[in-house]
Amino acid sequence: MKIKYIALLGLSLVMISCSSTISTAKKEYKITQTSKLKSEWVLDPKEWILDKDTLIGNGSPAHWGAIESKKKLPKNYQIDFKVNMTKGSLFEVMLNIDKDQYIRTYIYTIDQNSVIGKGVYHKNSDEYDKRGGPSLFTKKIKLENNIWYSIKIKVLNNQLFFSVNNEAFLECSLEKSNLSQQGKLGFLTNGETKITDITIKNI
Repeated sequence: MKIKYIALLGLSLVMISCSSTISTAKKEYKITQTSKLKSEWVLDPKEWILDKDTLIGNGSPAHWGAIESKKKLPKNYQIDFKVNMTKGSLFEVMLNIDKDQYIRTYIYTIDQNSVIGKGVYHKNSDEYDKRGGPSLFTKKIKLENNIWYSIKIKVLNNQLFFSVNNEAFLECSLEKSNLSQQGKLGFLTNGETKITDITIKNI
């Protein structure tokens, strides 16, 4: 009986590691080790590092710092984390990255908005029209540097829900808004941004 249990556990771990998605139905994904970050994410270590339990991004208005997961997000998922824009005006969660197209979910101190938009990102270009994109839905929220904000993102049955501090709620249909319905996850910053307590789960 014990051998059967160990074999079953081993098979489960292999299936999780070989899964094509960033999380599975039975496991929340968390970023906890530098080795895991380097093996599971595409990044420039000058732009994104893991310091203990904090993911730190560095970019500039001329060159946004980007990090992208190697695995896809599940069809239905929830992402929770805390973020602090210590410098800069933009922090963006890139959802359902498919080639150079993605869904923009971001906070922007200049306009004092949380936003859902349609994005494009060409990794090898800093030209204005090769990154970012139009805002589709916006919500006013007071935003400051050096303040921690709780972010919750959920995609369920092609409906996207995005909230900051359990307020400034935004919601849209991926299909009706002609947004990517599946792809990878990424983060962008045009300054210095700190992220902690990240969990990604299949729902």
